[in-house]
Amino acid sequence: MSIRVVIAEDQSMVLGALAALLEIEHDVSVVGQAHNGKEALQLTLQHKPDLLLTDIEMPEMSGLEVTAELKRQGVPSRVIILTTFARSGYLRRAMEAGAAGYLLKDSPAAALADAIRRVHSGLRVIDPELAAEAWTEADPLSDRERQVLRQAADGATSAEIASSLHLSEGTVRNYLSEAMSKLGASNRVEAARIARIKGWL
Repeated sequence: MSIRVVIAEDQSMVLGALAALLEIEHDVSVVGQAHNGKEALQLTLQHKPDLLLTDIEMPEMSGLEVTAELKRQGVPSRVIILTTFARSGYLRRAMEAGAAGYLLKDSPAAALADAIRRVHSGLRVIDPELAAEAWTEADPLSDRERQVLRQAADGATSAEIASSLHLSEGTVRNYLSEAMSKLGASNRVEAARIARIKGWL
């Protein structure tokens, strides 16, 4: 019985390569390929795969947001995050969102196939280099502060952020101020840079 997998990756060449690599495995079957987070969520809800293999940073929804939404809806598909980001903050958030695995894209192909089998069998698989440092520094940002800061980092004004998140401009400014204070930053750009380096954004 094949392990049914949906792959989510916004870079087409990487997506194609991952699918080709996994199709070589005798016990893995790729049942869907998504180019953004919303598509990943839809395909997972549609196909109910054994496993979703997803990048973190994608258009529409991040891999972490997809993971959290699947958990919220009680979808049994297990999730492995496959990313270039060797940041302990991302790993911590992935585990809190419900991911069962976290691997770096420079892992050998054999390690990925092995991780898929182990996660499918009920185990957790975490890149060993990241595992040790993952719990050393807690993420100080609230979900709302993170949302506001992420949009500010993309160049959105307070008014645009307020409209997007259905908040008042004053509330947006308060969230930004709180985030800057927590991160010891002098402005929103610096706050976003610090948060991104830590893997909190």
